[in-house]
Amino acid sequence: MSFSSGDGLLLAGLLAAGLLLLSIAQFVRIPYPILLVLGGLALAFIPGVPHIQLRPEIVLVAVLPPLLYGSAYFTSLRELRANWRPIGALAIGLVLMTMVTVAMVAHEVIGLDWPTSFVLGAIVSPTDPTAATAIAHRLGLPRRLIAVIEGESLVNDGTALVAYRFAVAAVVTGSFSLGNATMRFFVNVIGGIAIGLAVGYLIRMLRRRLDNPPVEITVALLSGYFAYLPAQAAGVSGVLAAVTVGVYMGWYTPELTTPQTRLQGQAVWEIVFVLLNGLLFALVGLQLPGILDSLSGRSTATLIGWAALVCLVVIAVRFVWVFALACVSLFVGKARSDDPAPSWRQKTILAWSGMRGAVSLAAALALPLTTNAGAHFPDRELVVFLTFGVIMGTLVVEGLSLPAVIRALRPDDDGLEAREEAKARIHAADAAIARLDELIDEEWVREDTAERMRGLYDFRRNRFNSRLDPDGDGSFDERSADYQRLRRELLDAERDAVVELRRDGRIDDDVMRRVVRDLDLEDLRLDV
Repeated sequence: MSFSSGDGLLLAGLLAAGLLLLSIAQFVRIPYPILLVLGGLALAFIPGVPHIQLRPEIVLVAVLPPLLYGSAYFTSLRELRANWRPIGALAIGLVLMTMVTVAMVAHEVIGLDWPTSFVLGAIVSPTDPTAATAIAHRLGLPRRLIAVIEGESLVNDGTALVAYRFAVAAVVTGSFSLGNATMRFFVNVIGGIAIGLAVGYLIRMLRRRLDNPPVEITVALLSGYFAYLPAQAAGVSGVLAAVTVGVYMGWYTPELTTPQTRLQGQAVWEIVFVLLNGLLFALVGLQLPGILDSLSGRSTATLIGWAALVCLVVIAVRFVWVFALACVSLFVGKARSDDPAPSWRQKTILAWSGMRGAVSLAAALALPLTTNAGAHFPDRELVVFLTFGVIMGTLVVEGLSLPAVIRALRPDDDGLEAREEAKARIHAADAAIARLDELIDEEWVREDTAERMRGLYDFRRNRFNSRLDPDGDGSFDERSADYQRLRRELLDAERDAVVELRRDGRIDDDVMRRVVRDLDLEDLRLDV
């Protein structure tokens, strides 16, 4: 395939536009998925943008495993266990209710056949937590509410994509048996989880023997594929396999890695998430012109109206589910017996946090082009268009308005995360002091060094104890802030001096980077 200078300029322009969107997201403090969906829409209307059509199975296999693995890896297993009832009600019950309701509307109003209607319902039923949790963390929502939103998005990916697989199979083969589908559903779930656990154990044994950050991070990036592909080959759920191995490795990784690997790995995963989301929205933007051309027999107003209708149905079903069901008392607060009942404010925020994103988009782009009979997949382009409309509607409307909703409702922060962090810091300081007492008689431990360390950990312990004291005056935190300010001024001076040495040619770039990295790590540790 030839690559002309015009293609190069176009690619450079697309990359520059993507960087501009991500930069704007930082300055206006808008989660990047919101701007990416707008960028994908704008991309479709740029003159001269080529039409790209990838093989659907490549989209699904290339994008989903790392997305699912990464989301599961950073999910708290403790919070999943503690909030399994509200998460299950949202991730299973709400997904199925959304799928059925959207299918009914798509069949009766839009005119899709029943199998295709269920495909659309399955695609738009899972939520994406990226935008919602970014806003929630920034505005200080109760941790339990954030945990439910994150846990829901993780589990509902599995529910929705298993249902999606059956619905697509019904369209492609032209047949469907409820009894057979039910049996296959349980086989898919059990088989996917089993393969995920087996692969997780093997990866854990491998990484226990590795001590090379680049290699370990590469293994982590490929772990989703290691579970997804064998599960798909075995005819069970690759989605659940990737999610299972992600949760498994998220639990065991702290025991297997060095601080350097963990620091580098977290940075790599943040980059991967941004790139995969950007890739998906760029792909849909490049395919939208062809999709719109194939839908030219329908008026623009009709298409926009259908997309708005499906979007409203998705939002309305979530509100009804959260507020109307008898088990609503379990949502957010009742997963533990000592929790207060959830307030209507929390329920409203939970209902308004159902944004759709990358998983729905990947599933839509992965729809087969043809059925087994060789016919065109029924209304494939319309399903992709409606999916993009739902993503755009929920991300832009709900995502942009969520901060205002949170500020207006002002849900009480339970302070649970801050208290648990303070307890963890105190416990760590106590462990360090106890270990210091054990080592104090060693000949390599100098008395002045030991006393300096003891003073540091005593101050740290007192500082975090003061945060647990409701009557504290905040003096420890004030003294700590003054110390951090002075220390950062000195660290800045050190960095400037090292960079100046490199600029004068007196030290090598590798030496500069190594010293500056150590100074940066020390800077980050000041908050502790």
